[in-house]
Amino acid sequence: MAGAPGIESVVGFYETHPINEEQILRKLADRGVDLDTLTEDILQEHDQDHFGGLAVVDELAALARIDPSCHILDVCSGVGGPARYLAHRYRCRVTGLDITESRHRAAIHLTRLVGLSHWVDFRLGNALEMPFADAAFDVVIGQEAWAHVPDKPRLVAECARVVRPGGRIAFTDIVRADGLSAAEEERLRKEMTFLELASSDDYQRLLEDAGYKVVVRENLGAPWTGILRQRLEMYRGLRDTTVERFGEAHFRRWDDTYAFFVGLYGTGRLSGVRIVAERQPS
Repeated sequence: MAGAPGIESVVGFYETHPINEEQILRKLADRGVDLDTLTEDILQEHDQDHFGGLAVVDELAALARIDPSCHILDVCSGVGGPARYLAHRYRCRVTGLDITESRHRAAIHLTRLVGLSHWVDFRLGNALEMPFADAAFDVVIGQEAWAHVPDKPRLVAECARVVRPGGRIAFTDIVRADGLSAAEEERLRKEMTFLELASSDDYQRLLEDAGYKVVVRENLGAPWTGILRQRLEMYRGLRDTTVERFGEAHFRRWDDTYAFFVGLYGTGRLSGVRIVAERQPS
């Protein structure tokens, strides 16, 4: 589409996201936490920028059969909250990949603060051109981030490529549902930088075409509707820090956009999906 936002718009979106390293460190300071003695058990209360908190990370880990033998790749890992939690909770190696430099730097810094750099590493890069060898990982995960990635066939192909035979792809994502209009999708593309929305069926077809068997497929639209309403109020609670860093106009635009996004769940025009797929023998 001529003039459509590109990947640089996603970088810009996350450079001005209400949840960021500065906001996390401020929350810790407000609690009186000494960064010299910061632990993952404390940090994990503030760095999980996805829908549902730690419980859904554990649920995804159980479905993906994550254990200490696994090397995990978190695609679009952001500030690294789930990556750190998985390494800490399951004693596994985790690599995070993200395209936004400020979030990449934040992930490295926060990981050093809690002493997990020997378990978790981060790479700055594009999910459509992953800087990893074939069959490098046991499990690829993602949480509500792949809606920002254009060219879903290429994204799925890259995820499929880097998983070893018998390994798994396990993710949750924002997906289009019946009734989403072209105008609504265009607004989501411009304002939420959802550069390409897949449906649940699209993901299943792409995974099967890549040689994977879908073993779990769950519709998350209903539970996410309530979670997203709570997140909208949470973001509104960050008004002062958002205005201080990015200005009043930015906060108002964000609030209007996120309220629109949440409203599409209330009417069933957006949904969510949890998928786990296993790589089949050649």
